[in-house]
Amino acid sequence: EINATIGMALDDDGEPLILSFLKNYINLSNPSDGFTYAGSFGDINLRKNWAEQIRKKNPSINKEISLPIVTNALTHGLSIFGYLFMNINDVIISPDLYWGNYRLIFQTAYGAKIQTFETFKDNSSFNIEGFEKLISSQTSDKITILLNFPNNPTGYTPTYKEAMKINDIIIKTAEKGKKVIVVCDDAYFGLGFEEGIIKESPFAMLCQAHKNILCVKIDGPTKEDYVWGFRVGFITYGIKNGTKALYGALENKTGGAVRGNISNASNLSQNLLLQAYKNPLYDKEKESKFNILKNRYLEVTSILKENKNYFEAFEPLPFNSGYFMCIRLKNADAEEVRQILLKKYSIGLIALGKDIIRVAFSATPTKVLRKLFDGLYKAALEVSKK
Repeated sequence: EINATIGMALDDDGEPLILSFLKNYINLSNPSDGFTYAGSFGDINLRKNWAEQIRKKNPSINKEISLPIVTNALTHGLSIFGYLFMNINDVIISPDLYWGNYRLIFQTAYGAKIQTFETFKDNSSFNIEGFEKLISSQTSDKITILLNFPNNPTGYTPTYKEAMKINDIIIKTAEKGKKVIVVCDDAYFGLGFEEGIIKESPFAMLCQAHKNILCVKIDGPTKEDYVWGFRVGFITYGIKNGTKALYGALENKTGGAVRGNISNASNLSQNLLLQAYKNPLYDKEKESKFNILKNRYLEVTSILKENKNYFEAFEPLPFNSGYFMCIRLKNADAEEVRQILLKKYSIGLIALGKDIIRVAFSATPTKVLRKLFDGLYKAALEVSKK
């Protein structure tokens, strides 16, 4: 009858005590849902909905997995993973081309060490041999592997053949008695633009593979549903023979970590997403946005095929998915090229290390992509001739 527990302000009718004009800005079936707490685990209806989406998008998952826990988008999800599973000096295995924020999340915040292997072999395929060699060199009984496909920054997703080899290496490592954690950063999931590359998350392929492999899927609508500012993500667990009790414990630990870190994620964003997933226009609109990105990808591949002279200044790294592609400069410093592009051509790109530049075709209108690459070519030549 009387609930004097929650740290919210309610009016005498039990509704949230909110500024009335703010409610007018929110087009929810119940606008008050945008003002209340969601709970540390997240909105239960959204969690169930996302779990259904995971299974629909990854039909290989035919056994029980955990119910997703809501995070404040993927960066926060990765940080919560680090809080729960990383100890000081723990090693995380990753390709050498990875999202720079991993260093802040895992190394700076939690004291883990990112060890890398060269991402590509002969600039044409995923470096399976390098991946296997680095895993084989690990002396600890605990091995953490970070898989991010489509990859940021390269925009690469493995072929089915490459993915099977990656899986085999991980499974053989587990069979030797190693305790393997595979964390899947699925930020760009679903944005594959070529045939022959994996359409499911590595999580789907490995979450039931071996009792010594714990798979952690970190994903969300940020890129999948084009809601970058909503800041909603999910953490989901999978392991062979995982029981409800085990998954319940992992969910409780994760929900507790979220509570101790941010209390809970935005209820407004969660309710907007729930409403979006029920909208009859959802699938059509999403396909439309996907096609825009795919057409930009195809334009980039066409530009590179038609302008072989570009290859005297740079070569593209393999790409087939996601938001980005990278080029490797042949005789020029990446930061110098970036500065010239910005000052002389009014083109903004990201320099990575000494010789790699990342191009976000996701944010570039199709009609100016040719101008972008022409400017990149000219700037690279200018620096190389200094």
